[in-house]
Amino acid sequence: MSNKSEEERERLKQEYKEHYRRIKEIKERGKRAEQKGKIAQAVNNMNPDNLLESVDEFLGKVRDKVTHAEARLDVAMDSMDEDSELETEIKNEQHEAELKKQKAKQTLQQVKAEMGMLYSEIEKTADEIKTEKTIGTKKDQVKNKETDSSPGNDTEKE
Repeated sequence: MSNKSEEERERLKQEYKEHYRRIKEIKERGKRAEQKGKIAQAVNNMNPDNLLESVDEFLGKVRDKVTHAEARLDVAMDSMDEDSELETEIKNEQHEAELKKQKAKQTLQQVKAEMGMLYSEIEKTADEIKTEKTIGTKKDQVKNKETDSSPGNDTEKE
């Protein structure tokens, strides 16, 4: 008997489970039907004029935002153009300054080269007329004195 009672108990248990599943499904179907009914009622209650008016209002707001964004974009693009023009002017000025520096360096090098040639010409002329240097290093002065005091030199005797 205990076997039969256990089997009976299991069978009843399964019946209860199945019964509760059906009840749960029915409740869920009822909720869904209720929601569908509410949605259908809301759609039926909607006034098409109000709906179109609200859609038009929404589109107007969207257009205003788009227009505002386009205006901001135009201003930003204009300022970028002005900035690029300023950058170009600054680059041109920097380039001109570099050219001036290079010309100044070239001119200075040319003047130095001419001064070097002038100095060498002065030394040649001084050597030709046999004069002593009063400006320069002592080595140069000592060499000049040694050449002047050599036995064949007549400048000391006079």
